[in-house]
Amino acid sequence: MGLRRSPWLTGISALVYLFLYAPIIVLIAFAFNASRTNVVFTQVVNQGPCGPFYWFCVLSRNQDVLNATRNTLTIAVVSTVISTIIGTMAALALQRYAFPAKTFSEVSLYIPIVIPEIVMGIGVLVLFSATFNVLNRALGLVGDHRLTLGLGTVIVSHIAFSIPFVALVVRARLHGFDRSIEEAAMDLGANEWITFWRVTLPSIAPGVLAGSMLAFTLSLDDFVITFFATGPGATTLPIYIFGLLRNAVTPEINALSAVWIITVLLVLLLSQRLQNSETA
Repeated sequence: MGLRRSPWLTGISALVYLFLYAPIIVLIAFAFNASRTNVVFTQVVNQGPCGPFYWFCVLSRNQDVLNATRNTLTIAVVSTVISTIIGTMAALALQRYAFPAKTFSEVSLYIPIVIPEIVMGIGVLVLFSATFNVLNRALGLVGDHRLTLGLGTVIVSHIAFSIPFVALVVRARLHGFDRSIEEAAMDLGANEWITFWRVTLPSIAPGVLAGSMLAFTLSLDDFVITFFATGPGATTLPIYIFGLLRNAVTPEINALSAVWIITVLLVLLLSQRLQNSETA
């Protein structure tokens, strides 16, 4: 006997999805607005060869947007790769080994997740500023040679707050891992390194992939920590959009936001597809 679908449950589910996604749908719709303001919607008509995609064409010719996109993707890719490696190693160490500071290490993983981002952002700013001041004085660096905030400091900051997310996701995957298959591989002559690459890593790959995708999306969307750690030439898309919002919300901002939302959605769909193929 099949389960009956409750009309109340269907209606409540529809309202929840509407509440979650209505702002995104409206934002994307207003990316096709002919008006330069978001007060009323006017259909784009005869706006050159781009037609209804006029604001997307304007966006593609904006060099500042292209530079911010390049910075954002560079930061996200580099920080994701490094934080995934470190986070996976940390998860393996916490799951398998006993050492004096294990309890403290486990608790400290939650600190970057629990504390407000602005607190971590201020901490990052103070740390880098104090460190650079000491190094600049000690090494006698002046002018353009001085160490300052920039792309490198943003990458380091993103690595710092991404590692706990990766470690916790990978560790959750390790909870269901059967170590007997590792022992069987070593009984057959494989050393620890080969066992890790051919047995352990393929088994926990869905968790590693999920952690890396989480780190990637967090890096793409981060504003607060990036705001405190950024410097000249390291503007990211969230920082750039915030600068535009100081004047007015134009359809160009909507177009940029729509492209970013669709990009993140495609990354998440790809991640889900890879995870399903790994677990199949």
